[in-house]
Order: sequence, then C-alpha cells, then structure tokens
Amino acid sequence: MKAAPADQIRLLDVQGLDTRLQQLEHKRRSLPEHAEIESLTKDLTQLRDLLVAAQTEESDCAREQTKAEQDVDQVRRRAGRDQQRLDSGAVTSPKDLENLQREIASLAKRQGDLEDVVLEVMERRESAQERVAELTERVGSVQGKTDDAAARRDAAVEELDAEAASVTKEREVIAGSVPDDLLKLYGKLREQQGGVGAAKLYQRSCQGCRQELAITELSEIRSAAPDTVVRCENCRRILVRTADSGL
Repeated sequence: MKAAPADQIRLLDVQGLDTRLQQLEHKRRSLPEHAEIESLTKDLTQLRDLLVAAQTEESDCAREQTKAEQDVDQVRRRAGRDQQRLDSGAVTSPKDLENLQREIASLAKRQGDLEDVVLEVMERRESAQERVAELTERVGSVQGKTDDAAARRDAAVEELDAEAASVTKEREVIAGSVPDDLLKLYGKLREQQGGVGAAKLYQRSCQGCRQELAITELSEIRSAAPDTVVRCENCRRILVRTADSGL
C-alpha cells in the first residue's frame, strides 16, 4: 500500500485521538463515584427494608393497642353497670348479691390484666416508633450521600463527555484528510490489536509492541520508498517513520 508520508503522520494523529477517546471512556466507566453509589444504594436498600419492617411493627402495635384499649373500656363499662346495680339496692337476694360482687371482682382483675397488656403494647409501640425515627434519619442521611455522589458523578461524566465530543470532532477533521484505504486498514488493525492500529517507529523500536526491530527488518524499511506503508513484523501494526526512527 502507498500513502504520502504526511498522510501517514496524520494517521498517527488519528491514533493519538482514538487512544484519548479510549482513555476517556475508561475513565468514564471507572469513576470512583460509580462504586460509591453502588455501595450506598445497597445500604439504602437494606435500611429501607428495615424501615418498612419497623413501620409495619409500629402499625401492628397501634392496632393491637387500640384493640386492647377497647377491651379495657368494654370491661370497665360492664363493671360500672354492675357497680350501679349493686349500689342501687335493686339486688336483694344474698345469693345474687354474692354473685354480683364476685363478678365485679372478676371484672376488676380482668381489667387489671388488660391494662397490663395495654402498657406492654405501648412499650413495644414506643420502641418501634423510636426505631422508625432512627431508621428514617439514617435513610435520609444515606440518601443525601447518594444524591451528592450522583451529582459528582454526573458532573464528571458531563466534563468527560464534553472532552470526548471535542476529541471526536477533531478526529473527524483529521481522519477526513487520510486516504480511505489507509484509514480502512488502520481501523481493521486497531480492532485486532486492542485499539492500536498504527505506531511510530522510534529509535528502531515499534511503539506498538515495544519490540526492537531486527536488523534485516530495519534494512528493508530503510530501503522502502517514503510513501510505502510498512508494517511491524512482530505485531503487524502500521509503522510510521519519522525523523526519530533511527534509520
């Protein structure tokens, strides 16, 4: 393949810009904020699950407390009615009086037991409410850290994308002046060789594979016409000759 030396030099410029685009994309994927957000999101998910469990417990306790208080109120009203009957003197039979007094005593014990239940439920509910308040605060804190990390990530991505857009535009201009056949070969080699399709021959070494060329290979390159597109025998990349090639 033939290409003017100036076109081959421009191909190196294209390679440099492609390398920069690769670096920008790698940096974009490797931003520390990505791992930070991932870790914070896991913490946030766990905290939210715990918060839902605590809220459910508090809600259950609230219903249990309402039911227990209703039971106390029901027993209290019944005991009040029995006490009114006793105080009214309407019950005159000794046996009925004894039964009524026994029932009032039983209701008093029942009311006491139910009030103990109410207190126990209230204590559990208060503990659940404290847990809800604590977890709500922790969720808010982690959410704030997540939002901050996301804002930093977005700002970094925006900056990298802006630079990538500028580099891409510059690459389009330079690549537009490189012959199509040379650019096509470069693209094919670049895909095969991990992103590097063209390399400078510097001080008798290929800057693509970092190998020093053999004497016979150097001799062939030295004798090749300036517009001949030469390749590295080791890595097969396009070798671009410059004043620093050491030929």
